[in-house]
Amino acid sequence: MTRPQLAIVVDTEEEFDWTKPFARENRATSSIPAQALIHEVYDPLGMVPTYVIDHPVATDPRAVDFLTGLQRTGRAEIGTHLHPWVSPPHEEEVTRRNSYHCNLPAALERAKIVTLTETIESAFGRRPTVFKAGRYGFGKNTATVLAELGYAIDCSYVPWMNFAEDGGPDYRNTPDQPFWLDDAQKLLEVPLTSGFFGLLAHAGPKFQRVLNSPRAGRLRVPGLLARSGLLARSRLSPEGVSAAEQCRLLDAMVGSGRRFFTLTYHSPSLAPGHTPYVQSGADLRDFVARIEQVLLHFRDVLGGEFTTLTRYRDSLIATRAAAA
Repeated sequence: MTRPQLAIVVDTEEEFDWTKPFARENRATSSIPAQALIHEVYDPLGMVPTYVIDHPVATDPRAVDFLTGLQRTGRAEIGTHLHPWVSPPHEEEVTRRNSYHCNLPAALERAKIVTLTETIESAFGRRPTVFKAGRYGFGKNTATVLAELGYAIDCSYVPWMNFAEDGGPDYRNTPDQPFWLDDAQKLLEVPLTSGFFGLLAHAGPKFQRVLNSPRAGRLRVPGLLARSGLLARSRLSPEGVSAAEQCRLLDAMVGSGRRFFTLTYHSPSLAPGHTPYVQSGADLRDFVARIEQVLLHFRDVLGGEFTTLTRYRDSLIATRAAAA
């Protein structure tokens, strides 16, 4: 596998005000059909995104009908995305800490994953094999549950990031390329693309304490490092990241030998007014243009090709079998 490969994962979820506390009653999914707009970019490129969906989406007939159409025509794959505060059984208090399902009692986390998996299978006629934890809340019990339920891929990790102060996981010392979560090599972790660029990109991991420090953030140290051209940490996403910055990140990571990438965003960003990133029609046009510009750069400048998480895992399995 010599050419760089890129897959798209969409956190396909309900709409809610990101500035307010989590609430069980936020279950509207009116933005799901708006995903048709981005397929005007994807379809000509042969890009097949993976829509990881949560309980409100999986139980909304209109959303299911739209996504089933994409799946049926080979234009999308469907996975699982667990937002615990809107996923039954509802036994926990809705708090910020509990929004990371890794903090729930093991039995409750399992029950929520089982219920959501079965709901998606019933709605779409296929059992999902790709999982993404809501708010990246993958914990010590999550992999065991996923393996038990037949999942083949998880895409919850965010390399070089630490969510511990908010109650979430610490991913500072995890790989930024796909790796197996189990000795049997059945459950593949495909992390979100997060990395470094700049003159000191190779030393990025050594600067994690500075980049993750709230005090350094208040002193604007990360911004100073980025503007100086020395070091910037970024992720592959059109949400709050310019196309130019995403392309610089890809250039640096491909140049350092990385070969697999995932671009991610939230489905409500395809309709104005639902996320901080897209508040107007102009924002939406810019959002779509960012995605297209990054994909074209990846294909035409870096010589990359588009794939899906499942296709990528299948290729690893096939390569392993051929070498045996």
